[in-house]
Amino acid sequence: MYKRDMTSRRLTVLGAGVSGAAIARMAARLGAQVFVSDAAEITAETADSFELEGIRYEQEGHTEKIFDCDTVVVGSGFPPNAPILGKLASRGMDPVGELDFVMPFLKGHVIGITGSNGKTTTASLLGHLLKAEGVNCAVAGNIGNPAADAAGTDYDYIVLELSSFQLHWAMSVKFAGAIVTNLAPDHIDWHGSYENYVRAKAKLVGFVEDGFAIVQKRDGETLKRDGISTRYLTWNPPCAENDIFLSREEASAVMNGKELFRFGETGLLGFHNMENIAMAMGMVEMLGMGAAARASLPSYTAPAHRCGLVLEKSGVRYIDDSKGTNIAASVTAMSAIEGPHIVILGGRGKGENYGDLAEPLKKYAKYAYLVGEAAEEIGTSLAAGGFVDYAMAGDMENAVKRAVSAARPGDSVLLSPACTSWDVYNNYKERGDHFASLVRKYTGV
Repeated sequence: MYKRDMTSRRLTVLGAGVSGAAIARMAARLGAQVFVSDAAEITAETADSFELEGIRYEQEGHTEKIFDCDTVVVGSGFPPNAPILGKLASRGMDPVGELDFVMPFLKGHVIGITGSNGKTTTASLLGHLLKAEGVNCAVAGNIGNPAADAAGTDYDYIVLELSSFQLHWAMSVKFAGAIVTNLAPDHIDWHGSYENYVRAKAKLVGFVEDGFAIVQKRDGETLKRDGISTRYLTWNPPCAENDIFLSREEASAVMNGKELFRFGETGLLGFHNMENIAMAMGMVEMLGMGAAARASLPSYTAPAHRCGLVLEKSGVRYIDDSKGTNIAASVTAMSAIEGPHIVILGGRGKGENYGDLAEPLKKYAKYAYLVGEAAEEIGTSLAAGGFVDYAMAGDMENAVKRAVSAARPGDSVLLSPACTSWDVYNNYKERGDHFASLVRKYTGV
């Protein structure tokens, strides 16, 4: 953990992305002499903010200047095998991760939320629920508001959405509570193996001190840590009384014999979102709150591009799940949304086995259109798995045009790519917005 006094400390920050830039600005305001190094070009807006704060920087490559410091803070996006980290190690310099650096400056009880899918929805929802209870709460982290931007302000609670990258670099941090929404293969290319990925996610539960964790029952053995009070979420009884039980038949979630909510109280789509709500409501309940939070559920709107309804026309629903950037997310979307699907898949892969999509597609999809860099690989894997109802669409426009033409009343046209967007788009948001604009274009709305 970091000392609060940063005066006269010389600091190098590797990476000028959203979180790296926020760390640099925070440190500069605390009196540190800050130097930022990025291998890519730094945006004009970020460069302007650095100049206002007196932050020195370099871009498009790392030079020897990075070593002229007391401490190096490594941006969470740097994989452990990055060449620059090898150079630091050769000089006996151990970098500090984002969470270890920032958390000593956070004022409030910190609740960490991670998982392969659903963590953004769960984190933003928990913040919404706590604010409904009158709690002074911030929501930050991987959700788009850097943790460093929450530093220095007094809060009752700070909800942090955490990526596996951030947790990989975390070594000595403490949380008042933790939620792990689920575990499934993701970011294998970054971590090197699924085992390493899970190890990073599981660190969150181990960081809980004088609090509790909420996890999926199926992930219980993987995430269980001695001395940590853990509540399990399950769809299948029997379960312990203090666990969270969801019932499709009753369309409700129950904990400690108390109904947390009914599915009809929310406008979110899909059974996976009922899990997200149940975990967030379970956390609120364990914090000794709940009535005002439950009353606020109808007013909650999920973040964009996560199984959001773009529009419905002629009995066909068009659903944007552009944030579904791994196989598990796409399978979850297909299984959670009722009715037959026409699915748009593809983009840049993450090293997963796309043959794992074949059986879910047989079960839930009428047809699939494949786009982007990984389209050929996906098609080959699907065919090997026995799913042949797909076509190479080339790009998003052609895929949407063909899907609108093929869809019939009762169908859902679902963008859930199982890939990143980086082959064509800057991010998943841009991809989802493009999908939505094309849906409106070809449906005439």
